[in-house]
Amino acid sequence: MATVFKKPHALKDLSLHYCPGCTHGIIHRLIAEVIDELEIEGTTIGVSPVGCAYNNYEYFNCDFVQAAHGRAPAVATGIKRVHPDNFVFTYQGDGDLAAIGTAEIVHAASRGEKITTVFVNNAIYGMTSGQMAPTTLLNQVTTTSPYGRKPEIHGFPVKVCELLSTLEGAVYVERTSVHDVKNINKTKAAIKKAFQVQKAQKGFSIVEVLSTCPTNWGINPVDSLKWLEQNMVPFYPLGNFKGKDLEV
Repeated sequence: MATVFKKPHALKDLSLHYCPGCTHGIIHRLIAEVIDELEIEGTTIGVSPVGCAYNNYEYFNCDFVQAAHGRAPAVATGIKRVHPDNFVFTYQGDGDLAAIGTAEIVHAASRGEKITTVFVNNAIYGMTSGQMAPTTLLNQVTTTSPYGRKPEIHGFPVKVCELLSTLEGAVYVERTSVHDVKNINKTKAAIKKAFQVQKAQKGFSIVEVLSTCPTNWGINPVDSLKWLEQNMVPFYPLGNFKGKDLEV
């Protein structure tokens, strides 16, 4: 009987450490499927973040480098300039990328570094017990905003795609989600396009993926998908912000 569905070769046959209902695993699989389809496993180098996905190097069958908190784009820049023919990507959460790593991601994009970033936005600090993140929604309750995020106290959420799309060096910028099958498929297509942009040496590419954190949201996995759709998507609209018609 023909095999119609199997684990991607670029993803190791290991149990993931993530909490039940966390969508990091889905995003990992999509990246691995893209690596398989583009046949680039042997020439791909990933850069791990600090946060819930700090040890994602355990799960992929390609080379990985661990970066200090927020510094993944800087590390990826160095790797890509030394190995220009390799595919280099960073995998970062909102605390890693949009807080301590804001300078690194902005300037990597501004320079047009030929790397790809997969940015996982779950609107909270997942690894460190649910503190408010730069992407936490207005009125969202966290351990450090127990009465909800208030703009007059905490400022407004950072919209990364909207910010980076203003930079000339950022040539492909897209926001997707993984709250249902249709959007999971769109996320895979966006990640594949981002890697193809890198292959074509066009410039910096980023895919922001809206994700869940059932544990720190205090919502069960099924309801967390609904919460994402009903609360995050209206504030963080899905779609392409730059490079939709880019030929690769």
